[in-house]
Amino acid sequence: MSEYQAFRVELADNIAHVQINRPEKINAMNAAFWREIVDIFQWIDETDAVRVVVLSGAGKHFSSGIDLMMLAGFANELGKDVGRNARLLRRKILELQSSFTAVDNCRKPVLAAIQGYCLGGAIDLISACDMRYAAADVQFSIKEIDIGMAADVGTLQRLPRIIGDGMLRELAYTGRTFGAEEARQIGLVNRTYADASSLLDGVMEIAREIAAKSPIAVTGTKEMLSYMRDHRIDDGLEYVATWNAAMLQSNDLRVAIAAHMSKQKPEFLD
Repeated sequence: MSEYQAFRVELADNIAHVQINRPEKINAMNAAFWREIVDIFQWIDETDAVRVVVLSGAGKHFSSGIDLMMLAGFANELGKDVGRNARLLRRKILELQSSFTAVDNCRKPVLAAIQGYCLGGAIDLISACDMRYAAADVQFSIKEIDIGMAADVGTLQRLPRIIGDGMLRELAYTGRTFGAEEARQIGLVNRTYADASSLLDGVMEIAREIAAKSPIAVTGTKEMLSYMRDHRIDDGLEYVATWNAAMLQSNDLRVAIAAHMSKQKPEFLD
């Protein structure tokens, strides 16, 4: 693992803990953040010892979203020609999108542990995760509407599949702040916890439970669920038949069945 400017990354017990580490800046997403998250998730994808990812934010808040100083830097690069400005901005937006697509495309489950502020770009980030969990003090807001823009890094594309179209429209059009209990009711988060400490403990416990399963089975399950977002049921059935024609030959299946019959805990290779 490398040293990062915007993150702290630790690997223990097959769990990669990826923590946004700019608490003095409310974990705002600066240029290093967008670059480093791609490298981190490439490392996660390539490292068999990683079976699950927990994503969190250091300090009191998960993240206040994109660093406004970085946005100001984009503005300073614009010239007088509208066409060239549009080309430049489009390229930069696509680069930012690719950072969270790296999270979404990760073969390992990604669990977000969210406390305090989760605003703007932070909503885009958690939308790319598999599951989301929140502390009681969390404050969510799709904040882009309040700075005169449409969210453009994944919220409007991924959240309709998580919380439903109508609720997303309300939150995106108003930019209003909502808390942990409402987030749980609309399905944005799976569970809520009393505080940040119990949140991280609870999410790590779930991560350990997933890490104890067959990594072949977990990866296959994530692949099928992700595939079904954009395909018909019959397409999905065809795909899983082809996938499992190979994966059912894994030794993990024999290990799992033997452990089940002997009432022992299975031990899977990375």
